[in-house]
Amino acid sequence: MNKTPLIEVNNLCIDFPKARVVNNVSFTLGQERLAVVGESGSGKSMTARALMGLVRQPGKVSADKLSLQGNNLLDFSSRQWNNIRGNTISMVLQDPRYALNPVKTIYQQVEETVKQHQKLSRQDRRQLIIDTLLSVGLPEQNIYRYPGELSGGMGQRAMIAIALINNPTILIADEPTSALDAQLRHQILELITTQCEQRNMGLLLISHDLPLVAEYCERVMVMYQGEQVDELNAKDLPTATHPYTRTLWTCRPNASTYGTQLPVLDRTINFKGIHHAN
Repeated sequence: MNKTPLIEVNNLCIDFPKARVVNNVSFTLGQERLAVVGESGSGKSMTARALMGLVRQPGKVSADKLSLQGNNLLDFSSRQWNNIRGNTISMVLQDPRYALNPVKTIYQQVEETVKQHQKLSRQDRRQLIIDTLLSVGLPEQNIYRYPGELSGGMGQRAMIAIALINNPTILIADEPTSALDAQLRHQILELITTQCEQRNMGLLLISHDLPLVAEYCERVMVMYQGEQVDELNAKDLPTATHPYTRTLWTCRPNASTYGTQLPVLDRTINFKGIHHAN
């Protein structure tokens, strides 16, 4: 697999008038599967939004380097962002109930994305849309239905199709399984990773589900209060040595811990001062 960086981030900071929400985050992403984990509010989604040009005012993004395929994202105009967003880099959001337009059919919403970035005949566009929806496991009878007529799993497949329809280089999946049951989580992650392999995409997965991350990703970046505090191979999560990462892993509820008290994070520890990088 080609690990040449597609995205390069060096000392990324995101500031709002009264707070810095992301502080000096650095990482690269090639044709691989990188997970970003941490508690809610740790800066995971804001980091992803910076890569998509979606940090709203009065938020300000700064970095020593923030590039996509060698292009400096810090200098991009609105038109340039519109050209790459949904085309070169795409995002899957966590809940189709809120991310999809309730008054447009699934077909219409996928078609909007194709029209934005590709010049195809009506017939070719229709065939591309149907092929893409079928490739993510959406049954043909659901293609012309409205989001409210679909289950959560089918809605998530529709959102994945919207993100993939223009063959992006990078796919960002922001908590794509949080609204799904355990069985569907595995199905959706299996679908996403399979599509990444088939399309030679890089994947940035934001998740709270560490067992899923360990199973489906290659590398992990751990964030705490806006900073990265640990980096490791995903398969090494069960034996993580950083105290914050170790607590995240051990505090997850499962069948073996039923009826017992889960570990509690000792917040007297300065986790920002303990930075591991493997």
